[in-house]
Amino acid sequence: MKLLVIGASGMIGSRIVAEAVARGHEVVAATRKGTAVEGASAEVLDVADSARLAELSAAADVTVAAASPRTTGDAVAEAAAYADALIAGVKGRLMLVGGAGSLNLPDGTPVADVVPEPYSAEAKGMRGAFEKIAASVLDYTVLAPAGMIQPGERTGSFRLGGRTLLTDAEGNSAISAEDYAVALLDEVETPAHPRQIFTAAY
Repeated sequence: MKLLVIGASGMIGSRIVAEAVARGHEVVAATRKGTAVEGASAEVLDVADSARLAELSAAADVTVAAASPRTTGDAVAEAAAYADALIAGVKGRLMLVGGAGSLNLPDGTPVADVVPEPYSAEAKGMRGAFEKIAASVLDYTVLAPAGMIQPGERTGSFRLGGRTLLTDAEGNSAISAEDYAVALLDEVETPAHPRQIFTAAY
C-alpha cells in the first residue's frame, strides 16, 4: 500500500513510518519542512493547503494524520483548524491519530474533563477535532492511544477497546508509541473500525 503520513517526523508519526516501512509499504512522509524520515520519501505539506493535501492524499491508499495541536499555544483552536483542514483536503481513507481525551471513563465521563490542567486544552481540542470529523462525510477511523503514550518497546502485545479508556489491574493506562504504531498499521491493513473511534492499551 501507499501511505501518506502527515506529521511523519513526530514522536508517534516517526514510529508509524518505521512500522509501515518494515511491513513493506510505500510511505510519503509529509511535514511542514519536508523533513527526511528514514525509509520514506519526503514532502512539504501545510495541511491548511487543501489543494496540496488533496493532491497528495489522492495519490495514496490511506492518509495517516499524526500531527498534534502544539504549535500555536491555542490547542483548542489549532485542533479545530486541523480537523477542518483534513475534512476539506483529504481524498480517500483517513486514519487519524487521536487523543486519549476523546475517550470516556467507564461511567461515561469524558477523559478530556478529568485530565491534569497542563493537558486539558490539548485533550479538549482533540476531542473537538474528533467530533468534527465524526460529523463529516470522511471515510475515517480514529485510533486513540492509552492515557500515557511514550517511546518504548515494540512488543506486539496489547488490548483493543472501543471508546472507553482501557486500564490495567493497577489502574494504569499506557502503551508504547511502537505498539501504538502496530495497532494502527493493523487497522490500516485490515480495516475493522470504519467511521469509528477505538483505542489500544496494555
